[in-house]
Amino acid sequence: MRERRLRGLYLVTPDTADTASLLVGVEAALAGRPALLQYRSKQPDALLRREQAGEIRTLCRRAGVPFIVNDSLELALAVDADGVHLGLEDGDLAGARRALGARGILGVTCYDEWPRAQAAVAAGADYVAFGAVFASATKPAAVHAPLDLFTRGRRELGVALTAIGGITLDNAADVVAAGADLLAVISDVFDAPEPAARAAGYAALFDASA
Repeated sequence: MRERRLRGLYLVTPDTADTASLLVGVEAALAGRPALLQYRSKQPDALLRREQAGEIRTLCRRAGVPFIVNDSLELALAVDADGVHLGLEDGDLAGARRALGARGILGVTCYDEWPRAQAAVAAGADYVAFGAVFASATKPAAVHAPLDLFTRGRRELGVALTAIGGITLDNAADVVAAGADLLAVISDVFDAPEPAARAAGYAALFDASA
């Protein structure tokens, strides 16, 4: 596996058709030093998704933050994203690795499934994501992923480990202590009165654990 240092807050965008407010929130949150930012949208309008992804990529480049597209390798390549995050039904992982090239970031959702994490690493993933670690309003029916997956992953997988689901600054320290390298967060940052300050709080958490 290629050496790549991925550690810190993994910002994930809220799903909205209001592009103007989305961009305002993203620009504010980027000031808080996230390690990555992922564009996640289930909007049915493909043109809207392309527009939003392109605009957010520009903001991320300006801030020096790697930009990831959720679910769609096609969209990631179309907007020249830095990588893609794929779920269970989002295509062939080895093919995505080839399409991204050596520098692209490939992340894979593994839920609570250890064999899937092993397969993702074998296919060339840069990080694997386990979750939901806590109850999540975004995916209330998601399976629960125990924290010991991160402890085991730190010993055996050799890639960055991402925690997804219900993460806040109040519970984040426990997840980092268990072995998570990245904390995927939507509402705890974007719904905060000051997104930049909230994001910076996560960055400080990782600074303290370094």
